Amino acid sequence: MSHPLIPQIFQISEEVASPLGLEVVDVVLYTNKNPVVLRVDIRNPEQDTGLDDCERMSRALEPTLDETDLIPYAYVLEVSSPGAERQLQGDREFIAFKGFMVTVSTTVPHDNKNSWTGHLVSRDDTHVALSIKGRIAKIPRELIDRVELAQAE
Repeated sequence: MSHPLIPQIFQISEEVASPLGLEVVDVVLYTNKNPVVLRVDIRNPEQDTGLDDCERMSRALEPTLDETDLIPYAYVLEVSSPGAERQLQGDREFIAFKGFMVTVSTTVPHDNKNSWTGHLVSRDDTHVALSIKGRIAKIPRELIDRVELAQAE
């Protein structure tokens, strides 16, 4: 269940990220924490997202959010980059991480395997396509348990 403020926070975050040359990948509001934690995941499309990108985004975003008074309670802002163990979810993420190494896990074996690692090619209504050593593997979406960024070798 997504928080009703997320679309507005996402929009503000994108407006702040764009001039910094960054993209917003995800926004999560953890209202079960005290204080509340607002996590904004960013990526730098030009290079590996680093700590300096997160710091620049945090310094630019915090005063902008404070000016809007959008979040009605005390919160902690966390800006991070989708690191290892990062599960891909929305269409946006599948587009943003096209070409990245991912691991697809299936609930039941497909072609006698439960885990596939390769470069993300695409996702459509029926399949996730990976390039594995130059061959395209299409894994049926109804069998997929999770898709996550693969650990860097």
